[in-house]
Amino acid sequence: MFLVGKIIHFSYPYIVVLSMYISWGVLHITDNVILVGIVTIAGSIGMHLLIGPLFYHLNNRKSSIDINTSFIVSLGIALILTEIMSHHIHYGFPVSFPVNWLGNMTFMRINMINISKGQILTLFLSILLVLVLFLLIYRTQLGRAFRAIAESISKARLQGIPVQELNLLLFVITGLIGGIIALLLSMLLGAASPWLGDHIALKVLAVAIVAGLGNLEGGLICGLSLGIAETLIIHFLPGSWTNTIAFMMMLIVVLMRPKGIFNR
Repeated sequence: MFLVGKIIHFSYPYIVVLSMYISWGVLHITDNVILVGIVTIAGSIGMHLLIGPLFYHLNNRKSSIDINTSFIVSLGIALILTEIMSHHIHYGFPVSFPVNWLGNMTFMRINMINISKGQILTLFLSILLVLVLFLLIYRTQLGRAFRAIAESISKARLQGIPVQELNLLLFVITGLIGGIIALLLSMLLGAASPWLGDHIALKVLAVAIVAGLGNLEGGLICGLSLGIAETLIIHFLPGSWTNTIAFMMMLIVVLMRPKGIFNR
């Protein structure tokens, strides 16, 4: 969102978690996996289309998106979604997904490490999504139009780029990816809570700060590095040190390279 729209979408993890709640609700009504996926993705897209005008209405008189304004708006949306999930859905209690929905069946075993089908599916779809996203942004005319809007809305209009239509498409794509992520997380974690968004947002913020805002390649490298570091910490050290690792990474980078490791 930052690269193609100069929007700090801090509320994105919270929309993903709310989409997980949608999956949970539909699973209690039907066991149709295809229907669950369609409703979850549609719900994620609908929420993004609902909040999309909030970002651009506040910036419609400017030549570019105000980053600080977008962050404040996104933070407010995150607080509202957390309030809804903690007080108005399932009485604020965490929700758990049915066993037949979870992808915890062992796919292969390496010594004492079990690799489940859900993990394999998540890895495969994640790689596929990243490849498609990179190709869309850097190798297509549509991606160049997105990046032109991010540079300057007024200049993009002068070039004949349909800004409003592409803004709408941007939030549709973002919602589509968010719905897929919600489905994968529901299979991997098997549960969702109102505070899961805070946990995910912390990791996203750590990766964004360490890599540098808008740097997709750096974000991919830092995300994988953070995941590997957290896995090793959980395995070798007692207690919950995963959040500590994220905070330490942010602190070191902010002190040494405020713009991020990969930003020039």
